[in-house]
Amino acid sequence: MADHFLDTSGLHCPMPLLKTKLQLNSMQPGESLEVISTDPGSAKDIPSFLELTRHALEKSEESEGVFRFLIRCGDSR
Repeated sequence: MADHFLDTSGLHCPMPLLKTKLQLNSMQPGESLEVISTDPGSAKDIPSFLELTRHALEKSEESEGVFRFLIRCGDSR
């Protein structure tokens, strides 16, 4: 179970990514965030963003148009 949960269902690009970024900025290193999105762009946008950050994508899945991401907040390096 994730430490934090963010439901961006119904929001369109770039809002799911922006809300994810804001939530991660407020979290402590090691905490986890589960993000739910119905925007197909999230399947590419969120993993691409995370590759450029200190955060880690632990799990990503899609089922019936719903995208779920489990993200681990990285340290502040």
